[in-house]
Amino acid sequence: MGDNNLFVDLPATLVASGALCYTDGMNNSPLIVILGPTASGKTGFAIQLAQLIGGEIICADSRTVYRGMDVGTAKPTKHERKIVPHWALDLVTPNQHFTLYDFQRYAQSKIVEIRQREHVPMLVGGSGLYIDSVIYNYDLDGDGPVNWQQRHQLEQMDVAELKMYAINRDIELPRDVANKRRLIRAIERGGVNKKCSQLEQNSVVIGIQSEREELRQRSRLRSQQMLNDGLINETQQLLDCYGPVEPLRRNAYGVVQRYLNGDLTTVDELIDKMVIADGRLVKKQLTWWRNPRRSGDIMWRTLSQLAEQLEQWRQLPSSSGIIEQLQTEYKKFRIDSSTT
Repeated sequence: MGDNNLFVDLPATLVASGALCYTDGMNNSPLIVILGPTASGKTGFAIQLAQLIGGEIICADSRTVYRGMDVGTAKPTKHERKIVPHWALDLVTPNQHFTLYDFQRYAQSKIVEIRQREHVPMLVGGSGLYIDSVIYNYDLDGDGPVNWQQRHQLEQMDVAELKMYAINRDIELPRDVANKRRLIRAIERGGVNKKCSQLEQNSVVIGIQSEREELRQRSRLRSQQMLNDGLINETQQLLDCYGPVEPLRRNAYGVVQRYLNGDLTTVDELIDKMVIADGRLVKKQLTWWRNPRRSGDIMWRTLSQLAEQLEQWRQLPSSSGIIEQLQTEYKKFRIDSSTT
């Protein structure tokens, strides 16, 4: 069920100061960020940690915001959402526009709400730009009114034409220059306006570290499970309802469309292509996080290391003890990173 009230009224002083991400005057719980590539196991770990510390999860995924895109985005199950509150799911339909600014404002509002409930906000996902917009407090303009005549003209262009249009007008291109939707929005805004500052105070950023072969194996198992759970039918239903809109051209949905169109003829071939698509996404994700501007802010741990920590944390008498240990470990990591 979607969260119809996307945004709450945010105090102007918080917006101006960038303080949204670390304090609301009532509860000084840290923002726990858990990131990692596709199929790394971050969701499972995040849910276990949330149960221990009273966390609520804000999903940082550019695809799970869409209603109906459930199987192909590996959304948390109904059971998982029942045991731990999840936010930023099912906000819009696939044919509706949802921007980085929309996500940032939504996440900031939820962080405030979660702290007001005396719970711990957790930002969990694999969309690097979504995560960075919050933890580095990007200075985003928002969208403003749409010039529908210009929008129509831009939508008639292909990606190469849009790139040339932007270059000729000295408009900064988005990171994903092959994404037509993002190219159009960059042109409409006059460029990508973002300010990458220091990491917000009182944040703890954990990255799930996995070997490439392990990710490929997990991706194959996940792809098979998606097909068992009805991915092909879900894709066909979404296409029937919305047509081949941009969100349905990405990753699993894009590959399944090739199967539906007859370009792929067997299920085995379909799974192979889904794994390849995941591998390309993983490469982009890791390239983003290994950028020197942010790599020193991410404390990488393997799932086995985190599983051991979970067992140790379960022995502690209170959630505050777990949070204190996390903060202490992260502070030491940041100090060590700054001296190497």
